[in-house]
Amino acid sequence: MDALNSTVLQISDVIWNGLLLWLLVGTGVFYSIRTRFVQVRRFGASMKRAFGDLNLHGEKAGSEGMSSFQALATAIAAQVGTGNIAGCATALVSGGPGAIFWMWIAAFFGMATIFGEAVLAQRTKTRDASGSVIGGPVYYIEKAFKGGFGKFLATFFAVAIILALGFMGNMVQSNSISAAFNSALDVPTWIVGVIVAAIAAFIFVGGIGRIASFTEKAVPLMAGLYILGCVVVLALNWQALPGAFGSIFVCAFDPQAAGGAVAGITVRQAIRYGVARGLFSNEAGMGSTPHSHAIAKVDRPQDQGEVAMVGVFIDTFVVLTLTALVILSSGVLDSMIASGVTGVAVAQGAFDNTFGSFGNIFIAVCLFFFAFSTIIGWYFFGEQNIRWLFGNKMVKIYAAIVTVLIFVGSLLKVELVWNLADLFNGLMVFPNLLALLALSGIVTKIAHDRDAKP
Repeated sequence: MDALNSTVLQISDVIWNGLLLWLLVGTGVFYSIRTRFVQVRRFGASMKRAFGDLNLHGEKAGSEGMSSFQALATAIAAQVGTGNIAGCATALVSGGPGAIFWMWIAAFFGMATIFGEAVLAQRTKTRDASGSVIGGPVYYIEKAFKGGFGKFLATFFAVAIILALGFMGNMVQSNSISAAFNSALDVPTWIVGVIVAAIAAFIFVGGIGRIASFTEKAVPLMAGLYILGCVVVLALNWQALPGAFGSIFVCAFDPQAAGGAVAGITVRQAIRYGVARGLFSNEAGMGSTPHSHAIAKVDRPQDQGEVAMVGVFIDTFVVLTLTALVILSSGVLDSMIASGVTGVAVAQGAFDNTFGSFGNIFIAVCLFFFAFSTIIGWYFFGEQNIRWLFGNKMVKIYAAIVTVLIFVGSLLKVELVWNLADLFNGLMVFPNLLALLALSGIVTKIAHDRDAKP
């Protein structure tokens, strides 16, 4: 296990420390410029479109797709997961407080990228053999690159996302849930794994209708609960907030200014872990959330493109930022790094510092909602690609495999699970970004059309 983990880590570091980070951020910058910073121009309109007619009991999803809010909720379910708690804590431990600044930068430009993904997914959606609406990057990849090359890239993406999210990614989520409950309540990890797998299987067999119904109700509940808890902690630690904010900006360019246990961290590490964990969290440019945005029932592609930007904003600028401020204002980061603690335990330590022993339980409950909703979202994304590769006949087999891996993931060593997720997340990005760049002209035209037709 240790030898496998070492090999995976080396390969993942080559991918993430090399071209990939620059490609992801570069694509966001490119789309921001070409769309005249659509994430700024249309931000107010996107919030109004997403929440103006909020209804937690929306129309029933089915063969015609989901409502726009259900699609956003499914996307946020996937985006707001362990990356917002465990991933944020890991970034702070490995990249220092400055990593949060680079998370913000990646998310800002990522909002333009995800606008393009959602627009293209809407433009290329189709129907499967049963007549149900279906869509995702495989369809716009084939539009961008005709013939055998396009088919190869689409197939590569489909296989990579099934492995990255449907299989390995969901192992990450179940691993985080089991670790949190084991730490908070001393529940054996295998028991947590069985419970999570059983509930997930129940939702899987209900199809798109049950998935949409779950996400539209669970996402607002889980986000509200966690935000409330963070606000209480920050209110109690208000005197430490200016220093926490300051350390994020100062350490983005001078990590050594933090001193203490983070000594030795470089700017490169702050950028690497900030951008990598930020992208793992908000998924902009990775080609995952377009699967839900593709089947949203909207009048124009740009309508869902604007809604999609809200998902990245909530994930990074709200939930992830609150996590970071709780950890930094609690003053536990140095002691956690010195003791070799990482992941969920860092966040639990920060909440324990304020809430006492209840902090462990609070994080365990929040992490269950975050990670479990991500399991449902990532299952759905993988399922869309299973349908493209093999047709509807393989969906039940895919659901069974994911259910088993959810249980297995609860037992695995956390470093290996995270590194596998990083590796496969990196691999799936390349064909998606190539298609986004090739089809940028379509997105640019649609983004500018919005100005003529408000």
